[in-house]
Amino acid sequence: MVQKIRLGIPKGSLQDSTVNLFKKAGYKIEIRERSYFPSIDDEEIECMLIRAQEIARYVEEGVLDAGLTGRDWVEENKADVVEVCELSYSKSGFRPVKWVLAVPEDSSINSVKDLEGKRIATEAVGLTKRYLEKNNVKATVEFSWGATEVKPPYLADAIVEITETGSSLRANKLRIVEVIMESLTVLIANKTSIKDQWKSSKLENISILLKAALLAEAMVGLMLNVKDENLDKVKKLLPGLRGPTVSPLIEKGWSAINVVVEEHKVRDIIPELKKLGCEGIVEYPLNKIVL
Repeated sequence: MVQKIRLGIPKGSLQDSTVNLFKKAGYKIEIRERSYFPSIDDEEIECMLIRAQEIARYVEEGVLDAGLTGRDWVEENKADVVEVCELSYSKSGFRPVKWVLAVPEDSSINSVKDLEGKRIATEAVGLTKRYLEKNNVKATVEFSWGATEVKPPYLADAIVEITETGSSLRANKLRIVEVIMESLTVLIANKTSIKDQWKSSKLENISILLKAALLAEAMVGLMLNVKDENLDKVKKLLPGLRGPTVSPLIEKGWSAINVVVEEHKVRDIIPELKKLGCEGIVEYPLNKIVL
């Protein structure tokens, strides 16, 4: 009988980015319509599609061995779980998401202290209540079932909402008063499951591959040929992870360079390489970088 690890995949905003990350890590996940049990091309993993808000609770209870969710939802549920690794991705990028206190643009609320006696709508009730307690503020906190941004000023005086860029808040004429917490995606495990040697090893392997795929997202490979007389100048331009790999070419006086660099720097580097007489410059994408 094949041993299996039951893994929670976040349904909703993190779903597509999580499936894409697993693909780069070497796992093909297929989600069929109306099915909560995605298939994966690893017989040792059984996936369940669950809302990110609930994954931490199910991992704590042992319904799941492990799962991917936001650290904010671990905190919201006060879940007693083990964090296997942090994965710096969100719905649409690699920046942390933020839980913020927001109010209408013309509101007189300018700090958490101004919330005394007010009504706050949020999906993160636990986080919000603890935030108020920390600041010795008494206010009414109501769970919001969605469309939280449209509730002020008629249904709530303020909201605590999650945001990546703040664009949705601005579109609804809201301004951010304070940032309550920042959160990234984490791979978490059940405390009993992580003590199992096989499951612990399996989760560590998954963690290595996911982190390698994430690191590769921001990097690209560069290959090029350079005259030896310009080699030192080119090497200074290409720091890479551990410096460039240099190999002599059959043609005397020339060397080949292979290096990994940050993708956002390539647009500045390539013109400089051309000025130094480099030829055959090739940029290529990467799937994984294991440090």
